[in-house]
Amino acid sequence: MKLKREFYERDTLVVARELLGKYLVRESADGKTIGKIVETEAYIGPHDAAAHTYKGRRTDRTEVAFGRGGHAYVYMIYGMYHCFNIVTNTAGKPEMVLLRALEPIEGLELMKKRRGTSDIRKLCNGPGKLCLAMDITRLDHGTDLCEDRLYLCDNAPVPEEDIVCTPRINVDYAGEAASYPWRFYIRGNRFVSRK
Repeated sequence: MKLKREFYERDTLVVARELLGKYLVRESADGKTIGKIVETEAYIGPHDAAAHTYKGRRTDRTEVAFGRGGHAYVYMIYGMYHCFNIVTNTAGKPEMVLLRALEPIEGLELMKKRRGTSDIRKLCNGPGKLCLAMDITRLDHGTDLCEDRLYLCDNAPVPEEDIVCTPRINVDYAGEAASYPWRFYIRGNRFVSRK
């Protein structure tokens, strides 16, 4: 069952944890690809120095984050890799969750072709890799995840004891915010980006 708007329009830290185990689905002309979410990071807008919307920063790029939860926020890093975030909470609260890693479930041959590797463990074990495998680009920025091209489906919740919390990765520039334990992953899953 496709996740509804109400799932996304909640506390971002709750959503970041509950996204674990859900399925990300991409429908394209090439075929369908599905990955199970195994690693996320939360970004809490105005009060989080690691967030693009820190101190309420509003630009053409961040405008979608100020809208309703359940939309895609896609940006490019290092001039070559895309990162896929999900806007969370309610309109006016610019918060989001970065998907850091997926466990490939369906469309593996298509993912391998897009990624140029046959190593299943390396298809989606990082934010840039999962975007390549799932064909997520800046063209998806602002996409409503409650529609039919890029969306999430429900799955059994991950037991609380199987969720690991750590500081986020590559946010050393964010001062105190770099130590916030807002990265979540499934314990023992071999597809996470970094143990």
